[in-house]
Amino acid sequence: MLRKVLSRMWSATINSRNGLAFAFRSEQAFREEVVALVIAVPLAFLIGVSPERKIQLICIVLLLMVVELLNTAIEKLADRLTTDHDKQIGRVKDMGSAAVGVTLVIAGGVWLFAIAERIGLI
Repeated sequence: MLRKVLSRMWSATINSRNGLAFAFRSEQAFREEVVALVIAVPLAFLIGVSPERKIQLICIVLLLMVVELLNTAIEKLADRLTTDHDKQIGRVKDMGSAAVGVTLVIAGGVWLFAIAERIGLI
């Protein structure tokens, strides 16, 4: 029983690593978000006024990466269904892109709030 659970966990870990590697190789936006994460981690420790705020600043960038991965998955699947222009598939891809955009706005707001908090505006 334990062996089966560990085997499944190992397989899931390998699949996740493969997905991250593919996204990194194939998606410029994901590579940019990895750079943003590398920059965000040390900045979070400078800007965050509490341990909770530091974690929030890092997690919001990770959330952005999650949404980007889901958007990429939607786009890749849609492209696999048909390469022809399809109005409905275009709308689905636009909604995935909108999800990334909304997450960017949220992330920007969280970071601006933390910066305002750090410099004493709030």
